[in-house]
Amino acid sequence: MTQDLKKMYRTVMDDHFPEELSIRFGHQELVYRKRTWKFPDEKTGELIEKGLRYGENPGQEAALYELIAGNLTLGDCRFIEPGRGLVSAITEEDMVQAGKHPGKINLTDLDNGLNIMKYLMDRPCAVILKHNNPCGVAHGQTLAEAYERANRADRIAAFGGCLVLNRPLDKDTAELAAQNYLEVLAAPDFEEGTLEIVKKRANLRIVQVRRMDRLKEYRYLRFVDFKSLMDGGLIVQQSQLCAVKGPQDLKPAEAVHEGKTYRIHRLPTEKEMQDLLFGWYVEQGVTSNSVLYVKDLCTVAIGTGEQDRVGVAELAVYKAYRNYGDALCFEKYGISYKELERAVATGQRPRKDREEIDAAVREAKAGLVGSTMVSDAFFPFRDGVDVGLRQGVTAVVQPGGSLRDWEVIEACNEAGATMVFTGQRAFKH
Repeated sequence: MTQDLKKMYRTVMDDHFPEELSIRFGHQELVYRKRTWKFPDEKTGELIEKGLRYGENPGQEAALYELIAGNLTLGDCRFIEPGRGLVSAITEEDMVQAGKHPGKINLTDLDNGLNIMKYLMDRPCAVILKHNNPCGVAHGQTLAEAYERANRADRIAAFGGCLVLNRPLDKDTAELAAQNYLEVLAAPDFEEGTLEIVKKRANLRIVQVRRMDRLKEYRYLRFVDFKSLMDGGLIVQQSQLCAVKGPQDLKPAEAVHEGKTYRIHRLPTEKEMQDLLFGWYVEQGVTSNSVLYVKDLCTVAIGTGEQDRVGVAELAVYKAYRNYGDALCFEKYGISYKELERAVATGQRPRKDREEIDAAVREAKAGLVGSTMVSDAFFPFRDGVDVGLRQGVTAVVQPGGSLRDWEVIEACNEAGATMVFTGQRAFKH
């Protein structure tokens, strides 16, 4: 059975989807063309033409389509037009190294990385994603620093992830990336000598995204978002546009309860404001229901997809402690925290090695002291924000709009923290 599963992951499937697809909205029609690539067969070396490797899982047929014709306007909304393809327009030339043939998740990871990156183009940035969610996002003075910080934020989840960079790959960054196992590495270009470094990873898919320099334009473009139901039906909606364009769009928290006005006592510092904006932009690519913590323009921990807000806040704290301990352990001993635990349990390392790491994590509260807490939807009760405040969070960003905004404001005031409202939920299904 194990061998069969391994074979499934290596298999490039045929698909039976049509070469063209058209969707009519009344008298308006959008036309899509299936994207295929020519690449050497993994067994014979013969050049073959195929679409996606497989879908969400091995054994699922899938196809990638690029919008090639038609314009759609509904009401006062004009949707994205042909000629702006990013992931859907990737050619063989853009696949600098195909590694294994790309599957659906490889490309949706890259797409969501670009979705986050479009807000973070002003300075070097790295986004690492896994299963369509970011696991580490960071700015840096250099691209190498940005990658190192993003990777350190969650070394565990970054294993086998998709790395998206917003500057041409340089040698320092290439050397760091080549040390880790990644599925995809995407950048706008590659400096001389860098491809030879990262190509040492035989199965790494290396992709050039040529329109990266125009990525900011995509902030303000809507696309049609389809959700297929199990009965064959569809829900169609406009993609959401982020209403937060700068500090002026983050409003100091204020609410009225039983005739009394509650206001946040202090405004964010300049540093806090930078982290609030950075965190909110990362949040645009995180599956709801989510809470994340950000410090110094780097994610500390990202909690995703939980059913309740206090639970996801607690999950993100747990991940922060786990990730911080793992990073300290790797830096000090060159092994993961799990490897250290096993070594201590088997008597190969003294117990004090683990105890020292644990003590350092507790003392630093996993780097959460002075961090920013980001929530994609309002806190229905103060218990959610209290989770972060107990860890030393000093700033909170959330949409606001709860009947109990007043008690959340009070919780922040009691802790000396600041809080801003966006007035808009960040939602990604």
